[in-house]
Amino acid sequence: MYLNSIKNSEQYIVNKINASEKIKRRLYDIGLINGTKIKLLFKSPSNKIKAYLIRDSIIAIRDNDASKIEVSELND
Repeated sequence: MYLNSIKNSEQYIVNKINASEKIKRRLYDIGLINGTKIKLLFKSPSNKIKAYLIRDSIIAIRDNDASKIEVSELND
């Protein structure tokens, strides 16, 4: 499953990032690496940008970039 298709208020874990090196570096810089917990909080009116909770920070990611981030549901 990819980040752009996750459900609201459920927690997921990042498995792999398949983006370009430039985008991958930016995601790493904000703490989005393999094993990071992530949760969808808000969607933009256009639904092309979504806000995620990542390491106690709210980060906006474009759907285009989110479609390159593999996640799986976190089973508590």
